[in-house]
Amino acid sequence: MNKGCEIRTMEKKNLDMIPRAEMRGFIQHLQNRAYAFVTVFTMGFVIGYPISEEIIEWFLSTEGYKPSNVQIIILQPMEVVLLQLQMGTQIGFLLVMFILIIDISINSHKIIKKSRREDTTNFDSKIGKIIIIILISLALGIIGILYSHEILIPMLLDYLSRDATDSGLSSTWRLKSWIGFITGLYFSSIIGFQIPLVTTLLIRGGIVRRKSILENRRFLWFSALLFGALISPPDPLSLFLVGGPMLILLEFSLFVDKIVFTK
Repeated sequence: MNKGCEIRTMEKKNLDMIPRAEMRGFIQHLQNRAYAFVTVFTMGFVIGYPISEEIIEWFLSTEGYKPSNVQIIILQPMEVVLLQLQMGTQIGFLLVMFILIIDISINSHKIIKKSRREDTTNFDSKIGKIIIIILISLALGIIGILYSHEILIPMLLDYLSRDATDSGLSSTWRLKSWIGFITGLYFSSIIGFQIPLVTTLLIRGGIVRRKSILENRRFLWFSALLFGALISPPDPLSLFLVGGPMLILLEFSLFVDKIVFTK
């Protein structure tokens, strides 16, 4: 009986993606950084709110975002204000994500040492590594923007316009729904395309076990689709086009980690 319990306990430990000590250390680290993250979010929101007005004007005056048979309407004056609040919030979250990635790249090994009660006095972060991480994160974000601009947005806007026309409905879109849909796609793509970098940092930093990721692949696939559903516009096609690349990027990051880092 005791032997069977020990086997089940060992199996449960092997399936833990983040060991308990490391998890406690990681959570404690995030709690210690909470005020910094709130400050960064607030700065992003304060900067993003007025900028969003210029972005709205740009969307209205730029060709390609509005199908020719679609009319944009404003039902209430507060729509523009609510849209600016939404876009300011998205910009704030993007800045927090960017700072979190940098923080993980700098402190992941320190977090592990602290959780294991090891000496961290000789811990030193390399400036060159930090610069590389920043450049990679920016490059992935730009790729996400290009993916949305060239594939996601044209395909979905055309699909929605043709679907309304085929159904005999008038192609009249609310300003908030239209621009919120577009910015949501950009926002979700920028975040989703950070998966290879985040996965590699967590594995190389020792916070997450690569073996456990492989053993929990089904759960991660479900989580990626769920995350795509939360950050993408609420329709099945958007979920597939946002969540699909996230799954591909997750598998790609695991493949690259095995080829480059695993000896």
